[in-house]
Amino acid sequence: MRVELFDFDLPKELIAQRPAQPRDAARLLVIGDPPALRTVRDLPALLRPGDLLVVNDTRVLPTRFRTGGIELTLVEPRDGSRWTAFARPARRLAAGQELRLAPDLAATVEGREPDGRVTLRFDRAGEALLAAIERHGAMPLPPYIRRRAPDPADRADYQTAFARVPGAVAAPTAGLHFTEGLLAALDARGVRRVALTLHVGLGTFAPVRVADTDEHRLHAEWFRVPEATAAAIAATRAAGGRIVAVGTTVLRALESAVDAAGEVRPVTGRTELFITPGWRFRTADLLLTNFHLPRSTLFMLVCAFGGLERMRRAYAVAIAERLRFYSYGDACLIERAAP
Repeated sequence: MRVELFDFDLPKELIAQRPAQPRDAARLLVIGDPPALRTVRDLPALLRPGDLLVVNDTRVLPTRFRTGGIELTLVEPRDGSRWTAFARPARRLAAGQELRLAPDLAATVEGREPDGRVTLRFDRAGEALLAAIERHGAMPLPPYIRRRAPDPADRADYQTAFARVPGAVAAPTAGLHFTEGLLAALDARGVRRVALTLHVGLGTFAPVRVADTDEHRLHAEWFRVPEATAAAIAATRAAGGRIVAVGTTVLRALESAVDAAGEVRPVTGRTELFITPGWRFRTADLLLTNFHLPRSTLFMLVCAFGGLERMRRAYAVAIAERLRFYSYGDACLIERAAP
């Protein structure tokens, strides 16, 4: 498909720089006919007893470092002591160069790619390395929030209530809206909850630089659908409940784990699944997600789920109503479009 179909004009002032306080006070656009404006804390009233929320329990690592005028963002572990990182400016780095990232943390540049990626070998490995990253790194806020520097508040703000498994370098942002009070209200409503893990990479923010979606490739991301989650999805479907994907990462993981019979199976692996309009969804019935960038793979995914023209109209409503966009912004609840 032509990438220009997914373009729209977004006023810069609608790009959220801080989350709503409290988190569930964010506005929620329920995409129906016509769309309705609610708040995220209204979610229990919008769901039914017996529905199942599927959330992403990945935990964001504070993987951004500055040293000697160079900004490094760790994006993917290679093994226990080596990471791939994006460097700005990468031209100032050379193989064999040692970088002091903190008084007690150093890394050696092993190689450099033309796109600005470098391979770093750290002076420690495993849990000791993860602990050092947690101690010294800054949150890897996405480019549209980087008009300001990460600060201590982002350590909590850019982490979901479900964060358990360290490994993401970007937050699964739909999960940022949940509070303990909202979760308790969902429990009382009879809406159950299960988790999967997809470690979000910086590829989620990579711009689409081609004219046709067929020419774009996504970075692979590690994911795991546990046996208990697959079983809960099957039981919910059998009982007539709906599957609610909390975020595009959950939806991609589910669609990557579905078999030929349409059943979600337990699986651990990597996914490069790129979903565009025309994809036949076989897992979620509803999608809770934030508002995404123009021409982005995430906007393409929600257009595939909700229908291209329907989502373009919904985004026009969101802009007219001054809803806030992107990671720290507001949300929408989308019912899957008929095939």
